[in-house]
Amino acid sequence: MNEERILRPGAVALVTGASAGIGLATVEALAAKGLRVICAARDKPRLDKLAARLDGAHALELDVTDAEACAGILDRLPGDLREIDILIANAGGDVGGRKRFDEGEVEDWARTVETNVTGMIRTCHAVIPGMLARGRGHVVTLGSIAGLRTFTHGSIYAATKFAVRAFTQGLRADYADTDLRITEILPGMTQTEFAARRFHGDEKRGQEFYETFPANLGAVDIANAILYALEQPPQVTVAQMVVVPTRER
Repeated sequence: MNEERILRPGAVALVTGASAGIGLATVEALAAKGLRVICAARDKPRLDKLAARLDGAHALELDVTDAEACAGILDRLPGDLREIDILIANAGGDVGGRKRFDEGEVEDWARTVETNVTGMIRTCHAVIPGMLARGRGHVVTLGSIAGLRTFTHGSIYAATKFAVRAFTQGLRADYADTDLRITEILPGMTQTEFAARRFHGDEKRGQEFYETFPANLGAVDIANAILYALEQPPQVTVAQMVVVPTRER
């Protein structure tokens, strides 16, 4: 087993969904530790601004629903960033969500599955072979407490997060005889831009949604949880971490 800790200055991390919310907070936390961070998301102008203000950050325009773009991730990176040590598979969405199943648009449901499940699979499939070849790597998937229990008007979103949980457990089983570490972070209610995007960019409605809960986590709270998992010595895998507000309803 390689005894060098993976969370170290100069290591390469790829973060999907990096332009906002948990992804952005994670990028900032990793960059502060001296890692070279590939910031991947669809919003290239926002990524460019992010990369300009963080040492060692690189902007990569990526839509995880685009099969060709995901397959070619490594080919689109500078040579010194192709050996990825850490993958934070964070990209996700729920556009059109929080509706009873029959009242939602089927294309919104399909897009949620494509982003949250298929996009994660594509990203992992592009990166994990290199980790195996080098004999080291840490994959962190972003699940949700919705992957532990369903809720009213959340059938599709919860279904995707149940899938993330099964996929992550399956990866851990597949690579149990290797030095790869596989972690799933399952956040509770976390206040980010996510709700506004769910409501097609309606920021007021997004804010009102979070105000219906007695407490919310912040994106930094989840980034800290991710760092905790990455900081463990090579012989320790944080398999799952459920992070919820203290005053969770």
